[in-house]
Amino acid sequence: MNIKLTIDGSARAILREAGKDPIKAEEETVRRLLVTVAALLVTIGAVAPARAELKVGDKAPDFTLPDQNGNKVTLSEFLGKKNVVLAFYVLAFTGG
Repeated sequence: MNIKLTIDGSARAILREAGKDPIKAEEETVRRLLVTVAALLVTIGAVAPARAELKVGDKAPDFTLPDQNGNKVTLSEFLGKKNVVLAFYVLAFTGG
């Protein structure tokens, strides 16, 4: 991936008047951008929960979700009582 960041002519003139090298300013901006992106990726990796891989036949992990009325329902409440089917309708009722 190539990233190109350039400073326009007016910004170069302002940097020169301030006694700064425009090329070094561009390099510093790119360095700061990369450090920020790297820090963000590390933070996301540290905060994101680990994903468990499920195989066919594995017991489903317990979870709680709201029902159509907003009441919390936990999967384990149905264990041995009823079959449970989860249906995900991507973007349904979202306007997206």
